[in-house]
Amino acid sequence: MPEETEEVLDAEKAALLVNDLRRSFSSGKTRSYEWRVSQLKSIAKMLEDKEKEIKEALHKDLSKPELESFVSEIAMTKSSCKLAIQELKNWMKPDKVKTPLSTYPSSAETVSEPLGVVLVISTWNYPFLLSLDPVIGAIAAGNAVVLKPSEIAPATSSLLSELLEEYIDISALRVVEGAVAETAALLEQKWDKIFYTGSGRVGRIVMAAAAKHLTPVVLELGGKCPAIVDSSVNLQVTAKRIIGGKWVANNGQACISVDHIITTKEFAPKLIEALRNELEEFFGREPMESKDLSRIVNSYHFARLARLLDEDVVSEKIVHGGQRDETKLRIAPTILLDVPEDSAMMQEEIFGPLLPICTVENIEDAFDMVTSRPKPLVAYVFTNDERMKKEFVQNVSAGGLLINDTILHVTVSTLPFGGVGESGMGSYHGKFSFDAFSHKKAVMYRSFEGDSALRYPPYTTKKERLLKAIFSGNIFGIILALMGWSTN
Repeated sequence: MPEETEEVLDAEKAALLVNDLRRSFSSGKTRSYEWRVSQLKSIAKMLEDKEKEIKEALHKDLSKPELESFVSEIAMTKSSCKLAIQELKNWMKPDKVKTPLSTYPSSAETVSEPLGVVLVISTWNYPFLLSLDPVIGAIAAGNAVVLKPSEIAPATSSLLSELLEEYIDISALRVVEGAVAETAALLEQKWDKIFYTGSGRVGRIVMAAAAKHLTPVVLELGGKCPAIVDSSVNLQVTAKRIIGGKWVANNGQACISVDHIITTKEFAPKLIEALRNELEEFFGREPMESKDLSRIVNSYHFARLARLLDEDVVSEKIVHGGQRDETKLRIAPTILLDVPEDSAMMQEEIFGPLLPICTVENIEDAFDMVTSRPKPLVAYVFTNDERMKKEFVQNVSAGGLLINDTILHVTVSTLPFGGVGESGMGSYHGKFSFDAFSHKKAVMYRSFEGDSALRYPPYTTKKERLLKAIFSGNIFGIILALMGWSTN
């Protein structure tokens, strides 16, 4: 028997898919509170029912430890879903706003309405969370959705396709698997919004495709996230939290992972020693054998990281780790000291278990290093100096800032998560996800009472004086104008 070939989604099939979803959206079904909350509850049930299968898929794709998979992917997705279910009625309510004296008598409000048919393109490093988190926001906002999971995490992509078809109303939500060809076919279509998580290189492609249809985009990208470490810190806690934001975060394969550290020449040896001690405590003396470290996702990314490490000016800078096994796609936690600024490691986002430490004479010089580079998705500082904290918040521009810890800010649903400049645009999480997929429609109400002759011709000096007083909010001037007196 001849082998069955998998059908590729081309532009024609993509157009039919979008048209189907647009018909479903136009029917009005996705706009109701009942439909939205029922889909969110179905996702919540799926997370409860299929936890074991989700962990297995994540282990196949990335060798993620079970606990890390639960905390960073399953629990966080559950939290997003639970919050959306609890708050959906409030999010959907119109927001009353004040109106000026010039429109009296009137009232006004903003009404959140769904954008329509939206595309979510997710990434491979947190393939479950970063697929479903924006989808939850899109459904909560009342949209029809196409999800394109990453082919680099094939087990999770396949599972998402299977589970969402089982649990969700497929007349309004579809999963499209595939690689570049399928993504290109989807990007040719007209969407009401595109949400993309991934690299800046592909982000530019997405934005260019969206521009053809004037489609708004949310781009969740990355960048070289710095961590400034002052000598005033609790050294042991600092080391643990840096490890938590580097190697515990998918072995450094995270957009919010600590990309590099900046500290003083004097303090660097103490910090390195503390990191060594805690790394051994967490992953043992043979980290390559640790079951608590994720592997590198594939051979391409292994080779990319090996290239960064093998550059002549870099390899001699290793002060800890450096072990690797290409057959198992594993690289040990590796610390480097004073890697040259013009090296590939210091120019590219590392996205892996390599951690360069850059030294400066004075900790204040670290601010110049951060602000002279493209704005990162997140910047970290460790210090007990209140003045330094204040300067950090005032002077460092990044998608987000975190003081004396790493990565935890993404768990706070009341904070927006997103980039700025080259690290992205737009934000989500919590109500920000609902807003990202909604249009804030301005609505104003007036009655037929209280119509004023002031707005209509003939224009007179008295009308001009009165209108100037009204627009300036000058009550005394309004009284004088009504009496026929001038304020001049």
